[in-house]
Amino acid sequence: MDTTESDQRRSGLTSALGAYVIWGFLPLYLLLVREVPAFEFVGWRILWTLPLCLVIVAARKQLPQLRAAFATPKVMLLLLTSATLIAVNWVVYVWAIQQGNVYAASLGYYINPLVNVLLGTLLLGERLSRAQWAAVALAGVGVSMLLAGALTTLWISLTLALSFGTYGLIRKQVDVGALPGLTIESLLLSVPAAGVAIYYAGLPEGSSFTQSFGLGAAIMLGGALTAFPLLLVAIAARKLPYSTLGFIQFLAPSIVFVLGLTVFGEQLKWAQAACFACIWMAAVIFVWDLWNRSRTPAAS
Repeated sequence: MDTTESDQRRSGLTSALGAYVIWGFLPLYLLLVREVPAFEFVGWRILWTLPLCLVIVAARKQLPQLRAAFATPKVMLLLLTSATLIAVNWVVYVWAIQQGNVYAASLGYYINPLVNVLLGTLLLGERLSRAQWAAVALAGVGVSMLLAGALTTLWISLTLALSFGTYGLIRKQVDVGALPGLTIESLLLSVPAAGVAIYYAGLPEGSSFTQSFGLGAAIMLGGALTAFPLLLVAIAARKLPYSTLGFIQFLAPSIVFVLGLTVFGEQLKWAQAACFACIWMAAVIFVWDLWNRSRTPAAS
């Protein structure tokens, strides 16, 4: 590996670690805005993400991608669908953390990479290796255990995994960059987001954004915590092998799991513990197979 390639991978690794560490510690940020209703917070998150995305897109000279997307009805329809899915994902995640269902949220993002593999197989005609099928089956066993002992929070994990998995599937079909796509999604969601903000402002307790300077600043921070990690992942995806990025992806839910045990003090049910064990083993098999398959062509 030459010096330039080594520098590229080091830069990509730094970007990927930065993104998934930010996402992993996001529940701590949500503690700052825990009194803000989930719907209102997501509304403000969208409204503060949009201007920041526009600035970054302009700085990266990606405005032509925005114009090209707006001129293509099919692309706009797909982005409207993906925007709806990511909004559902955000609301459920924020609500789950606010309600103390940290493990359920963590589990959703452990399942997500395996859902991506399954969706790719069923809808895109991609083929799985025996090891990957074993990982998917093991994850299925883990999720089924939740039916026995943690049924009340199963919907959270599945909603997060399926909404984000389907979101990724749709974005894979759209020839628009990560940040330009997020910019358009935020623009499409800005009208309902503004409606949500106006609705809460009209309630007797008023808008959360205007209750105090500290809370307002914390709400504004949500825009940066949405745009910057996605920018870092976009950089990492260009500089790292897929297998490496797939491995690092498990860092975020691992951090969330540790936060659930420590900061949030959530009780771990037996069904959740068994499910996590299955998911972790499935993740190890899944990542090992990706890594092994990526090294085989190089070795040849």
